[in-house]
Amino acid sequence: MPDLALARRREMNKIALRRLDAQQLSSVQFKLPDDVVKWLGAIQAQDYAGAKWSVGLRLPGSSDDAVEQAIADNVIVRTWAMRGTLHFVAAEDVHWLLALLAPRIIAKNRRRYRQLELDEQTLARSSALLYGALEGSRQLDRQALRPVLEKEGISTDGQRIFYMLQRASLDGLICQGVAEKNKPAFLRLAPPLAGITPVPREEALARLALRYFTSRGPATLDDFVWWAGLLVADARAGLEAAASKLVRETLAGKTYWLADSMPASPRSAPDLYLLPGFDEYLVSYRDRSAALDEKYAAAWSRSKAMFSPSIIRRGQVIGLWKRTIKEYLVEITPDLFIDLTAVNIRVLEEAAVAYGRFLGKTAIIKLQ
Repeated sequence: MPDLALARRREMNKIALRRLDAQQLSSVQFKLPDDVVKWLGAIQAQDYAGAKWSVGLRLPGSSDDAVEQAIADNVIVRTWAMRGTLHFVAAEDVHWLLALLAPRIIAKNRRRYRQLELDEQTLARSSALLYGALEGSRQLDRQALRPVLEKEGISTDGQRIFYMLQRASLDGLICQGVAEKNKPAFLRLAPPLAGITPVPREEALARLALRYFTSRGPATLDDFVWWAGLLVADARAGLEAAASKLVRETLAGKTYWLADSMPASPRSAPDLYLLPGFDEYLVSYRDRSAALDEKYAAAWSRSKAMFSPSIIRRGQVIGLWKRTIKEYLVEITPDLFIDLTAVNIRVLEEAAVAYGRFLGKTAIIKLQ
């Protein structure tokens, strides 16, 4: 490898290690699941089980039951947020995040609304009916909510039910709680968004930018635009408003932003992580080259690894993994891009044991 390419790769490796630190993978400072979610601002959560492990990875010694309890207690809620995808959000953040992000998601949905013959009057009616059906602490899944709409002459065929549930969520009326067998239960968002004193838009943009670059730096403006789903102008305005509390560095020829409290060198950390699919360590950035050596980029892309559980060693993607859940056992099958030494295999086994402990099961590695 030419000297310039080698120097760039070393710099990118340092960025990856510092991100492990910022994201609370190598630098753990919290004790409660909702503290982790609040630190990160949001955790992508269309994979419900995987998102719980994203929290657990950042709370060594925690359990799936503890994260589930935080969801049941409504200190963590699941709703559509960044880029119109499902996320875990701390209950204390959900209102200002929805107020900031939901209008753009709704605007992008309008073409699909028209295709599904969902005009604003119908969506307003469906949202009111869904909210009414979830009176008090009642929780119902999608199938149980269909008759509520059908009874009032609102068809739930095809994707209509999905977009009506999503719209009621984006309007800050309902959210998702605990999912049973991957079927989420919907409940009222308390209080509803309309009952909250709004955070000024400029303040919300600054708050989101500070949260992002503090918990994910070093990162670029382009990374922030991707993650938040904001217009470039809005993302830049938020960054400029938060810049006095951040540090700017030029790394590998690009401008990166990070917390002013972040150490120049990454702290010592566990050597290997079993990330779930969609984990924020990878999905938070438009440019993932810091964690993905170009040697493995083709294999990673073919496997759609952003959506699949990934194995990270020293900040770098070195393979994928699958799990098979049995009554008392979880089998971890790695698909490695590199050969591991006997020492590294033991580290992989330790990571598997930690995951099994999180689930309350015995974990074993099945090498192919």
